[in-house]
Amino acid sequence: MAMDFKAADKEYIVNVYNRMDAVLDHGKGSVLYDVNGKEYIDLSAGIAVNVFGVCDDVWKDAVMAQLNKLSHISNVFYTEPQVILAKMLCEKTGMKKVFFSNSGAESNECAIKAARKYSHDKYGDGRYTIITLKNSFHGRTMATLTACGQDSLHEDFGPFLDGFVYAEADNFESVKALAEENNVCAVMMELVQGEGGVHPLDPAFVRAVVDYAHEKDILVIIDEVQTGNGRTGALYAYMNYSIHPDIVTTAKAIGGGLPFAATMFADSCQYTLTDHTHGSTFGGNPICAAGAISIIERLDDALMAEVREKGAYIKAELEGCQNVEFVSGMGLMIGVKLKKDLGTVVKECVDKGVLVLTANGLLRLLPPLNIPWDVLKKAVAIVKDVIDAE
Repeated sequence: MAMDFKAADKEYIVNVYNRMDAVLDHGKGSVLYDVNGKEYIDLSAGIAVNVFGVCDDVWKDAVMAQLNKLSHISNVFYTEPQVILAKMLCEKTGMKKVFFSNSGAESNECAIKAARKYSHDKYGDGRYTIITLKNSFHGRTMATLTACGQDSLHEDFGPFLDGFVYAEADNFESVKALAEENNVCAVMMELVQGEGGVHPLDPAFVRAVVDYAHEKDILVIIDEVQTGNGRTGALYAYMNYSIHPDIVTTAKAIGGGLPFAATMFADSCQYTLTDHTHGSTFGGNPICAAGAISIIERLDDALMAEVREKGAYIKAELEGCQNVEFVSGMGLMIGVKLKKDLGTVVKECVDKGVLVLTANGLLRLLPPLNIPWDVLKKAVAIVKDVIDAE
């Protein structure tokens, strides 16, 4: 049966994914099963999406209840789930306004547009350049692809958009030099570079950039598409850095498995986007918003402490492996640099029933935040055995 699915996939689906050798069918929480009934422990969470695992009962009940009330309506009308969720996000973050969309790329597109409009409204034409960091990843639309600070992503789709320059991560002088050489409206950063190699930015660097940006009326955009919604052991990663961004973008986990994203605005730019300057057909969809409410209301201090504890456990266990060079990350966003072939380790982990990921040459682990301790320990033991196998 699995071979039939794989062959059909190759024939009918655009082959942009280097798929792992598992045809997944169903699951509950942190444990999944393929079409042949084989069990897998999930340390991927759909790339940081399923923060409460698959088929989470609370999320499922919220989605089903809304599905039976109102599945979709135009954004020219009010809907209750949007308002409840926006209020919840603002109260938990201190942000002032929220725009809802469908994906991380869209949330970042919204931030880019808002930053440019903010600057245009105050300073006129020309002040539109955005500084991003090398090794960053912000999406796959033309604007967000251009924003990515990875040369390998800028090879096939030119011409790219004007108005993006790339600074060295953890090098404040690089950011400052680019700001002085260009008419800059914003700095955009992931506080833990996900696709770029699970690299947490240096706190001193981040604070220096934010202080400088605010001094120069340059907006600070924090991309929390992957780091947000509890992944790093705080509701949003910027809270670990004690900074106050102007714009925060997020997606992935906030939808719990449905396409959903949010762009949050501080008081500095809460009124920048006005009537007809932006929009979305499906953004804030009532079903997705209802599911998101069920996610956000459970990301409490107790769970965040558990996330930090589990992350520390994984790091400590894997740092003791002889074939591990280093372990990076924050909370349950873990990167592992290996001294052996990464592809072989990934394949063997999947073969032995543990779903893992990669990121820029590192093994990447993104388990559900509520993965039970016994399941996590079993999975980590398997990963350790694979890493240190001869």
